[in-house]
Amino acid sequence: MKNPISWFEIYVDNMDRACAFYSAMLDVEFTDLVDPSETSLKMKAFPSQMDAYGASGALVWMADMPAGQNSVLVYFACDACAVEEARIEAAGGVVIRPKFDIGDYGFVTLAKDTEGNMFGLHSMA
Repeated sequence: MKNPISWFEIYVDNMDRACAFYSAMLDVEFTDLVDPSETSLKMKAFPSQMDAYGASGALVWMADMPAGQNSVLVYFACDACAVEEARIEAAGGVVIRPKFDIGDYGFVTLAKDTEGNMFGLHSMA
C-alpha cells in the first residue's frame, strides 16, 4: 500500500494573506485550481508532481467555512473511493458528500469520523 494520505487542504479566511505567508515560509509559488472568477470557492495549489512520492495540497477559501476550526482536511488515497465510502456509516461515521468527480484529478468523497472530524477519500477511479 502507498502512503495513505494523498491530499490536504488548509482552509483560510484571507487567501492573499495565506498565500503570502506560505510563499514566504516555504519559498513556493501557488497555482489556481478553480476559476479565479468563482465567488464561493478559491483554491491555490502548492507545487506538486502527481507521479512523485508524497502528498500535496492547497490553500482553500470557501464561503461559510471559517479557518482555524478543523480547517485542515486530510484525504486518504484509495483505489476506488466508493469502496471505502460504503464502509463509513457501518463504522460509525457520516458521509457528508458522496463520491463526486473533480475532473482530471479523479474523484472525492467527503465524510466525518466518529469524533466529528471531516476527512476526504480520493481516487482516480
